[in-house]
Amino acid sequence: MSTLPLRRRRPPRIPYLLLLPSLVVLIAALGYPIGWQIVTSMQEYGLAQQFGQPPVFVGLANYIEIFSQDQLWAVVARSIAFCLVNAFVTVALGLALALLMRAVPAAIKVIIQVCLLLAWATPMVAAVTVFRWLFDYRSGIVNWLLTEAGLERFAGFAWLSSPLTFFLVASSIVIWMSVPFVALSLYAGLTQVPQEIIEAAQIDGASPRRILGSILLPMVRPVLSVVLLLQIIWDLRVFAQIRLLQDAGAPVAETNLLGNFIYELGAARQDFAAASAVSLFVLALTVLLSWPYVRSLLKEAEE
Repeated sequence: MSTLPLRRRRPPRIPYLLLLPSLVVLIAALGYPIGWQIVTSMQEYGLAQQFGQPPVFVGLANYIEIFSQDQLWAVVARSIAFCLVNAFVTVALGLALALLMRAVPAAIKVIIQVCLLLAWATPMVAAVTVFRWLFDYRSGIVNWLLTEAGLERFAGFAWLSSPLTFFLVASSIVIWMSVPFVALSLYAGLTQVPQEIIEAAQIDGASPRRILGSILLPMVRPVLSVVLLLQIIWDLRVFAQIRLLQDAGAPVAETNLLGNFIYELGAARQDFAAASAVSLFVLALTVLLSWPYVRSLLKEAEE
């Protein structure tokens, strides 16, 4: 009995055709700025070129000059530490709030969600202004509370004058504005966990810690990975919060992050070629930091 050879099914083309317009728009929107930065980073492009003088091609000279400076690597180390600490603290606090919303009654849950949405909807400039007032060394309520608690050394303490306390204030702002997104996202993931599984584990005598570690966290791991990835990307690109705090009298050179360093190169020094070179480095650093999480997401999708 003869058997006919099996024909391979061709993958459907309609999904790719539907994705094509969006892909073209995305490539055009991202390709031109990145291409312009690549070209500019290999030229002598400063204030003279802004007034019509043609740029001069210098190859990798801008990269060699900027990456041989210790100042850049200090900013890179500072930015990575700031990014990772804030991202993990934000996700931890967001997870705690999500678990709290899962455990409290409906009325308290609604109050927490409204408070989170209000914090998330607050404009960034307004949030930084409020925190600047809270930590003001002359009339800030934080110094007043600490002084009233018996810590006299905080009377007139300038939080923004020292890099360590400056980044403590900056982290408070970034985390406060980011926690609502993480908490609401993780809470949405927790609502998808079947209650029957939790009840079965409780009947078997599982403790709340065991339920959290063996049931809840594994089932919301995809959401947890996504929000952590997004926080790492967003916290690495923090700019405006740091800039607004620096305007209050902070030491600029000791508190610059990568975004602020690029702004200083381009806007202050008019060295747009060096700014483009550092911008491309930030893009590569973002991909490097986020790649382990992207790889784990792709592996989970395949499984």
